[in-house]
Amino acid sequence: MFLDKFIGLFSNDMAIDLGTANTIVSLRGKGIIINEPSVVAVQHDRHGRDRILAVGSDAKMMIGKTPMNIQAVRPMKDGVIADFEMTERMIRYFIEKAHNRKSFLRPRIIVCIPHGITQVERKAVKESAISAGAREVFLVDEPMAAAIGAGIPVSSPDGYIVVDIGGGTTEIGVTSLGGLVISKSIKVAGDRFDRSIVDYVRQNFNLFIGERTAENIKIEIGTAIKLGKSLTMQVKGRDSSGLLSSIELDSEGVRAALKEPLKEMALAVRQVLEEMPPDLAGDVVDNGIVLTGGGALISGLDTYIAAEVKLPVKVADEPLLAVAHGTSKVLDEEGLLKLISND
Repeated sequence: MFLDKFIGLFSNDMAIDLGTANTIVSLRGKGIIINEPSVVAVQHDRHGRDRILAVGSDAKMMIGKTPMNIQAVRPMKDGVIADFEMTERMIRYFIEKAHNRKSFLRPRIIVCIPHGITQVERKAVKESAISAGAREVFLVDEPMAAAIGAGIPVSSPDGYIVVDIGGGTTEIGVTSLGGLVISKSIKVAGDRFDRSIVDYVRQNFNLFIGERTAENIKIEIGTAIKLGKSLTMQVKGRDSSGLLSSIELDSEGVRAALKEPLKEMALAVRQVLEEMPPDLAGDVVDNGIVLTGGGALISGLDTYIAAEVKLPVKVADEPLLAVAHGTSKVLDEEGLLKLISND
């Protein structure tokens, strides 16, 4: 115990928001120092050996453009580890980058996880971090981290709802007295939005586009409500005859593409509201719903959900970084970690 405290004085404890789309790393006392895509580029040689070519931003640039012997892998899928080995290598890369490869002491690490994952998946996250060089690993539920990062007073007896829309999952949590009273995790989030746009463009314009292009469309002209003035964007892809082609896509088309996944998301929020104890329901009527995560940046999403659930909805400041800010705060405040940690 004494040794642990002694080592803790010299080690750079860190928090990792291990997301399907992005991994964000914070260091104690320094805040966010790394924010990169959760992608690993691997080269396979003729002897069956793998070599890591790039991780993060450099690796993401290779998606959909690699030769046969190079593969751009997203080791996280739907908020959980899909490729154990690649996740471990990715975490190791980020630990070394955070410490400039100089630290000889193994850091304590807080890792954010979707609330709905299984015990086996939780164990896999812990083992990946330990194998990658962590001395001790604490797991924190994403809805709690998102709520803390959004400025919600999670330790108060009042009920608050946070909806964190990530890359692989949307996490809906009701917080009160430092815990999650109710939570729900659904696999409808940024990646599902991208796939819906890919399908819409193929079915309506006979044009094949990749998920990176779909993500750009979502960011540029994605909307959940009808806009006063429609936005347009030139989209390039391959048509059914194999020729390269280009179309003009407008925001109304994207709204149509996102209609079904957004409806599923609103339904999940409604289900959480229906399960809520009456006393907390009164708090939520006053406090409303807070949106976090990259998906919260879709134009008009707060207005859309507010109309569906008949409650006030607001987007957090810096929604993309809410979970990372939350884990960073937990890292700096030992009492908060004891209050909300799953260990």
